[in-house]
Amino acid sequence: MRRATCLLAALAVAALLAGCSAVRLAYDNADSYLRWRAGAYLDVHGDAADELDERIDAFLDWHRVKALPQYARLSDEAARRLDDGLSHEDAVWGYDALQAQARESLRAAAERIAPMLDRLSAEQVGYLERRLAEDNRKFARENLKGSEAERRQRRAKRLQERLEEWVGRLTQAQVERIRLYAQRAPLTDEHRERDRKRLQAEVLAMVRRHEAAKRMPDLLARWQQGRDPAFVVLNEAWRKEFYTLLVDLDSSLTPAQRARAVAHFRRYAEDFAILAGRAGAEIRQ
Repeated sequence: MRRATCLLAALAVAALLAGCSAVRLAYDNADSYLRWRAGAYLDVHGDAADELDERIDAFLDWHRVKALPQYARLSDEAARRLDDGLSHEDAVWGYDALQAQARESLRAAAERIAPMLDRLSAEQVGYLERRLAEDNRKFARENLKGSEAERRQRRAKRLQERLEEWVGRLTQAQVERIRLYAQRAPLTDEHRERDRKRLQAEVLAMVRRHEAAKRMPDLLARWQQGRDPAFVVLNEAWRKEFYTLLVDLDSSLTPAQRARAVAHFRRYAEDFAILAGRAGAEIRQ
């Protein structure tokens, strides 16, 4: 269920980059998208499929009322901090805020979906396991392919493309700073691969023991617990390099670049506030 929640967030972020009102359009269709994605992992039909739809609706109802107001406030605060100029503390605040929101949403999703997982048959659990294995192969193709130098070049290119979506075309000096980060920050992909397999194994084990409703909310809300200590150390080193990169890039932003990024966050805040207000109005009716 962590994947379903992350897919919802990714959908909203991707839509935001496409235009001012795109978040609302994407979110209005999130139920259909999540049902389509859930169907790729859960082989359910008839009454069970109807129940899955109801449980997805229940999660989205919670998300509109509880999570969206938080997203609006965080986006507005991010715009203010970025407009003032980012500090290291601001970068840490952003990471911690996203982590806190992810934990809350993952717990809420698991509380609503996990009871259904306890009733999956052995064949259905096998189907879920095969789909997760396919995901792992896709992860390996996208993240572990090539030499270390090639992977670092990919990292730099991806980050440059994402940042240019937010601030516009980067200067040569900014591109060079990203390249330096890509060379200096540790690669964590092998550890990420092992950690995702660890978490998947825990989920599958509790589903097979019919303990998902009891244990999955805590597991997904605390997905970082149980990590290999080497991964924890490496991830901390990566975060420090990334925070430094963000602060350095912020100091080099042109007025136009900063204004564009701040405008993105403010539109983000506006759209989430509109969606949250719409949810509140529906509840009062």
